Amino acid sequence: MLPFHQRLSNALSYGEFRIYYQPVMNLQTGDLVGMEALCRWPQRDNTMTAPDQFIPQAESSGFIIQLGEWVLRTSCKQVKAWQDAHGRKLRLAVNLSSRQFLHHNLFGMITDALKQSGLDPQDLDLEITEGVAMHNAEDSIGVMRQLKSMGCGLSLDDFGTGYSSLSYLKRFPLDLLKIDKSFVRDIPADANDMAIVSAITAMAHALNLEIVAEGVETQAQGDFLRDCGISYAQGYFFGRPLPEEDFEAMVAALPKQAPRNTA
Repeated sequence: MLPFHQRLSNALSYGEFRIYYQPVMNLQTGDLVGMEALCRWPQRDNTMTAPDQFIPQAESSGFIIQLGEWVLRTSCKQVKAWQDAHGRKLRLAVNLSSRQFLHHNLFGMITDALKQSGLDPQDLDLEITEGVAMHNAEDSIGVMRQLKSMGCGLSLDDFGTGYSSLSYLKRFPLDLLKIDKSFVRDIPADANDMAIVSAITAMAHALNLEIVAEGVETQAQGDFLRDCGISYAQGYFFGRPLPEEDFEAMVAALPKQAPRNTA
């Protein structure tokens, strides 16, 4: 049997990977505002190799650079096509791994993906985890500032599960905090989780940051988060990650929005 990293490379060459898109909703209005691009690896026997099985292998072998670039280019092109076809403003969220974040060609890769797709940089949110941001915080600030200068949004993913320092958080040029699903799962039964989410929300608003809550699975969770003042959410309550054809069908069924003034 081929080594796992070789199987990954072959899978990319043979077009086996798919991008699934999970809806991101505006909690205050109920509108679809965007999606997160998630890499999936279907197998010939109709099973799916879980991301937690192949993403760590891709990261450790360095293959994540190629795979991440493919996800970025493909999803930018797809979302731009949906914007044009269905007349909707949609924001795309794409994860950056630690290797991607530190790669010497990061900015060239993002610039090319945006140029080739025609996607507005303001419609692209780049997500990094607390661990990546804090690995070398001073260098991370420099990289983030360069990404911001390109016009892209920046999100801190899985907030609350890492070891970010508040002294650095106020210096990171962020736009969004993504509250980890572990704090949402037991709402409204767990008063401690409710207090934590309320505190994160108050802090984020004081820092002029928007919030996306992950892992929303019930109406009660969505209601609490909305009443907290959280703007955006994703999770199975709003929709599971969908292959592109199913996500497009969902977008196509929505009313068109008025064209944006690009002058």
